[in-house]
Amino acid sequence: MLTLFGRPFKCCDRVSRRDLIRVGGIGMCGLSLAGLLRARAAAKGTERRATSVIFVELAGGPTHIETYDPKPNAPIEYRGPLGTISTNLPGVQFSELMVQQARIMAKLAVLRAVTHSSSSHGTSAHLTQTGYYLRDPQRRENDMPCAGSITSQLRGPNQIGVPAYVAIPQVMRFGGPAYFGKRFSPFETGGDPAASKFEVNNLSLNASLNLERLSDRRSLLSALDGQRRAADAQGTGAAIDHFSREAFDMVTGDRARRAFQIDAENDTTRDRYGRHTTGQSLLLARRLVEAGVTFVTVRVGGWDDHVQIEQRMKDKGPAYDQGLAALIEDIHERGLNRDVLVVSMGEFGRTPRINANAGRDHWGTLMSVVLAGGGLKVGQIVGSSNDKGETPQDLPYRPENILATIYRHLGIDPQSTFNDFSGRPRYILENRAFVKELI
Repeated sequence: MLTLFGRPFKCCDRVSRRDLIRVGGIGMCGLSLAGLLRARAAAKGTERRATSVIFVELAGGPTHIETYDPKPNAPIEYRGPLGTISTNLPGVQFSELMVQQARIMAKLAVLRAVTHSSSSHGTSAHLTQTGYYLRDPQRRENDMPCAGSITSQLRGPNQIGVPAYVAIPQVMRFGGPAYFGKRFSPFETGGDPAASKFEVNNLSLNASLNLERLSDRRSLLSALDGQRRAADAQGTGAAIDHFSREAFDMVTGDRARRAFQIDAENDTTRDRYGRHTTGQSLLLARRLVEAGVTFVTVRVGGWDDHVQIEQRMKDKGPAYDQGLAALIEDIHERGLNRDVLVVSMGEFGRTPRINANAGRDHWGTLMSVVLAGGGLKVGQIVGSSNDKGETPQDLPYRPENILATIYRHLGIDPQSTFNDFSGRPRYILENRAFVKELI
């Protein structure tokens, strides 16, 4: 175990990206940040648009009926306790809690017939983030790399000096790199962007370092890196490699630090998103993609509503509605709606029939997904469910199709292969059809 700046550091396969960033004493502040930023594959000299993705993870699995697919004509035990509201798209209704998104439906595409066969949180989360079911439901780490890690590997950041993949406030349940290695894990912001003194740590030099000393430590680092790689078979040492220049640029430059300074936004903008964790997290995501981050995830938890769904939805629904609507309007007003794709989804929907505890249980058979921006054909509902919200009725899609649409936006070929832990080549996606109605 190493102790750097007074904090124990465990050199094992459980080390986090933030832990490595904290290894400031022996390299870079200490350039170990490098491996964790990415060892991205070169773009082979070709020009590409600076496209990016904001992926909003509704962790726990939101109800489709109390959000985007209400059933006002179904029996009360199916339609639930909430009313409906008309959107600005004629004939389309949302739950009464989605007031702000109803107002901007013309800027949304809502898929109402997304389906898969799992009702397990872990298995379903792994599917929605990687395109593959989790082989072992008890496993806590990825079998396959998630979309953010793949983006980090194949695209890297859109600007020097920022990470390619950032998680707000922490990594999604299966938002890891699997066999890509730790250098393709996300940079986790930690903290609460709505807090009065929100700050992302480890984005500046340690007070004891100046640029001259830092240059000396870069030389020392190159000598130590070979020893680290040889000593570590788990991938931590391999995370510290020749891409240390990216880490050097990040810590010695201002781009990343400025992007994370959410208090630089004016009060009007912050109020528009909402002075709550969800709203400020989404505002921070917009700042990051503007600064050049390619893939940002925002974890919005609390959707596992097995009990008292009416009150639980009233507690969290308005904040989510306000924040997401503000984000989507903001990217349009800033001219980013072609280059920034917003995706909002959970791992599954909820049972169409209210249970004995006035809640809804897990339901992989049907879920709703929202997409906006990305140059997509928005202002439409894609697919439908039956009259009780039980099953897809037409135009069913799977989570893999959402991922394929994301990769298409990013210019990533989902037919690309990488060797897994056993050395077997694996496709990024096996089901590679994108949502054609959106293109």
